[in-house]
Amino acid sequence: MAAHAIKKIMPMLDRILVQRAESMTTTKGGIVLPEKSQTKMMQGTVVAVGPGARNNQTGAHISPSVKEGDRVLLPEYGGTKVELEDKKEYLLYRESDILAKYE
Repeated sequence: MAAHAIKKIMPMLDRILVQRAESMTTTKGGIVLPEKSQTKMMQGTVVAVGPGARNNQTGAHISPSVKEGDRVLLPEYGGTKVELEDKKEYLLYRESDILAKYE
């Protein structure tokens, strides 16, 4: 069902849909962390990618540098929250907002 819900959304131009990685709820030693002390994860997985920004001269699309399945480093703030039918929260970023791509 999750893949079906994601296929219904196609980001426009240079927008990228990202699912943020979940933060750790327990430490390696087994201590359960309270919700307030859990840090917001700064990385995620690219779920969907738009066709890219348009070139002002030719009007052709400039293909984005990330693709579906890539792990990316995200800014602490920003992005637009999107909730799809699968009840998961996704974030929509411009390509220029993404800080880095993990190899």
